[in-house]
Amino acid sequence: MRRFATLARVIRLTDRRRAWVLRAAIVVLATIAIGVAGFRAIQTIREYGETARTTSRFDPPVWAGQNFIVPCAGGFYARRESTIVLVISAHCGNPGESLVDPEGRQIGVLGPRAQLADCPEGHFCAPSDILTLALAPDRIPWGHLNMIDMGAGGYRTLEAGTRPLACSDIAVGDQFEIDGRDHFRSGTVIGSGPYQYESDTMFPCMLVGNTRVSTGDSGAAVLVRGLPAGIVARELGGRFGFTPLAEGLENLGLILCTTPNCDLSAERAIQP
Repeated sequence: MRRFATLARVIRLTDRRRAWVLRAAIVVLATIAIGVAGFRAIQTIREYGETARTTSRFDPPVWAGQNFIVPCAGGFYARRESTIVLVISAHCGNPGESLVDPEGRQIGVLGPRAQLADCPEGHFCAPSDILTLALAPDRIPWGHLNMIDMGAGGYRTLEAGTRPLACSDIAVGDQFEIDGRDHFRSGTVIGSGPYQYESDTMFPCMLVGNTRVSTGDSGAAVLVRGLPAGIVARELGGRFGFTPLAEGLENLGLILCTTPNCDLSAERAIQP
């Protein structure tokens, strides 16, 4: 009986040790899993940026820097004479189209897009991947037309007379910021040159940044050294390409908004 009792105690002790080892292994594996998840989360934040906003939205909201339709974001506010427009990516729509929100309310009217007359036959050439969106009256954020909403990066306000950057103003090594899809990211310009990789579209200048982009980033405002530099135009090997702002605005006869009301009043603005 004593032998059986001793054996039973040994079995119980062995079972306890096994249970302790099993619990310890589970804790270790859980710790590793949490660590891996945390590492991946940190990597995701580094690649795609913080998503938590630091400021509230205005009413109507500032769409410069933010997504206003799927899958495109707004670039910068500008005007042609008395018409207020939002500069967006040319591949986000077709000139003459009316955009409406999910409730059927008008956002604005598209067109025209930047275009170069001197272009090889069978190709489309443009100084920048830019299309205009003439905004409906209730979509114009009067008092905030010189602002860019960078999400977690906060609002950026352009000082009066700020000059949009041209291709020649941007150098490899310059720091940039973008916020398409509410993912604030920053990085370094790593290259520039003509864009001729597609059979039908050509840009004299495409600049490349060292951060990732995805569907929905198209048209997002790009700031270089804190200045208005361009809009997100293409994905290049997982990294983003943007076309310069100054050449596109000049081609379309647009003036960048650098004052709260873009030197206009609501009464003077021409509606689409």
